[in-house]
Amino acid sequence: MCGIFLSIKFSHAHVSIEKEADFATMATELEKMNADRGPDAQSSHCLSFHDVFSDPAVNNQHCNWKLSAKFYASELRLRGQTPVVQPHVRGMNVLCWNGEVSSKENDGVELFNILCAAQTTEDISHIFSRIEGPLFSSCNLGHQLFKFSYAFVFYHEASHRLYYGRDPLGRRSLLIHEPSQDRPYLLLSSVSAGANPAYEFVELSTEHIYSLNLESWKYSSDAEPAKVNTTIPSENSSRLECLDDIPEHLKQAVDDLIYYLDRSVMLQVSDIPRHSKTGRKARVAVLFSGGIDSTILTFFANKHIPLDEPIDLLNVAFENPRKIWAQKEGGVPKRQKNPKKSREIKAKHEEVSTSYLVPDRVTGIQEVEELRQLCPGRTWNFVEVNVPFEECQAARPLVESLMSPSRTVMDLSLALALYFASRGKGQIRKSLDSEPEPYTSEAKVLINGLGSDELLGGYGRHRSVYNNGGWAAVVSELQQEIDRIPTRNLGRDDRVISSHGKETRHPFLSLSLVSFLALLPVHFKMDPRQEVSIGDKMLLRLAARKVGLIEASSRKKRAMQFGSHSARMDGERRGDMDLEAVL
Repeated sequence: MCGIFLSIKFSHAHVSIEKEADFATMATELEKMNADRGPDAQSSHCLSFHDVFSDPAVNNQHCNWKLSAKFYASELRLRGQTPVVQPHVRGMNVLCWNGEVSSKENDGVELFNILCAAQTTEDISHIFSRIEGPLFSSCNLGHQLFKFSYAFVFYHEASHRLYYGRDPLGRRSLLIHEPSQDRPYLLLSSVSAGANPAYEFVELSTEHIYSLNLESWKYSSDAEPAKVNTTIPSENSSRLECLDDIPEHLKQAVDDLIYYLDRSVMLQVSDIPRHSKTGRKARVAVLFSGGIDSTILTFFANKHIPLDEPIDLLNVAFENPRKIWAQKEGGVPKRQKNPKKSREIKAKHEEVSTSYLVPDRVTGIQEVEELRQLCPGRTWNFVEVNVPFEECQAARPLVESLMSPSRTVMDLSLALALYFASRGKGQIRKSLDSEPEPYTSEAKVLINGLGSDELLGGYGRHRSVYNNGGWAAVVSELQQEIDRIPTRNLGRDDRVISSHGKETRHPFLSLSLVSFLALLPVHFKMDPRQEVSIGDKMLLRLAARKVGLIEASSRKKRAMQFGSHSARMDGERRGDMDLEAVL
């Protein structure tokens, strides 16, 4: 995992000294934020061009500008014994790479060698359109295995073009600030430096691999998410009555899902280098709620991590004044605008002992016991990450800065949960009855179950869509779910988690697994006619039941912000409201 930052400065006589100083401050801050993503190595490389670029802010009018490009990258070593220093440089070819295309230690070097050998824009476009990692094997572009995540910035000397982009599902963050007449700077960064009215960062679209040439912007669409099978089942098709018996027509699909998911997890947890000099510390942690998604990923991770190595299960719980008030008064208070009334609520809250037995803590404790029975011999570090209200409030400005440009109430609720969970600072118990001991997870790779609801029909809205429009409407909704994945949460989550120098990986979002699930008929994956905990994500529930996860297979879906109590800490606000609108 890496931090990527590119700044291109169009030096112009009309840019004030104050704005130049403001740009220098912003660039320094962005380098610092990206360094946090890759604590093992950081480096930079500069290129300069003279009198050949046109002004993108004045109708592309040719101007006597000097163009300066600074490439910066940081590295979190997750392979090999020594970190790979980036940017990769050969002549005027420069690559900043955050991703995986090969099982080899130096896959970025391998990719860079291929890119440097390319001669034309078409060659570059072809290479990036085929990045489905691990893909490159001795430059054999036809060797395709599982598709991993990536973000990159590459300047190609032969074509005089800058290329940049993200994988089709947007699993790695890359933000862009486009140049304006007022501030003629192009900025590409894995993370923002917080809200700054002078610099408008937005998530880079995943619809294209972008190419900037001397005269204009040129866009080319080289990859897109999979298309959902449009087969519509008959209304009187058979129903799954329970999870105990797999219907004949679903047996192969269940086996295939187990294969693809197991294979995806294996590729995500293999060949992670050890950072600890003493003892067998966990190299992999799971964002663990005890739900079906995180549990089945944990089960497969157990198969591919040495048995004498612990696995950290990160379970976060928040001290939420509104929930504590409900415990005290039997109801939930509305947000108080009166400062005096707010103090009264806080005083009553302090009278009630804080309990971190939030819903996700309860199911997490239950599920780790099932894992211990099913997977004996493993040390499962169930990390209780307890977040006091005051600590949460103190971290809020930083978290808002990290998640920017995401700015809704729901964004903040989820970002807070991910920030504290991924930090990994909490406590563990040797047994259910033992006293807790302080513990901080050192794992650099975090497994996240995001994606299963979109792919397998796990949201409550899928049932509502079926009730209103039948199977055809569900098929359309599932396609929209896949199409929306790149523009929703992945970039935000990547920015938040990577601030701790850790990398999140999403086994459900291996593009090969996404393609497999998209090609299955909709009624193989879900059945909205059935009750909750059977019909939603039906195929995954059957797979979990088959591998022995009986309790997990029947758990109901619960959103992270509600399961951890990070939502609505100080008032009843709609999740889609902008933070500025509720201040």
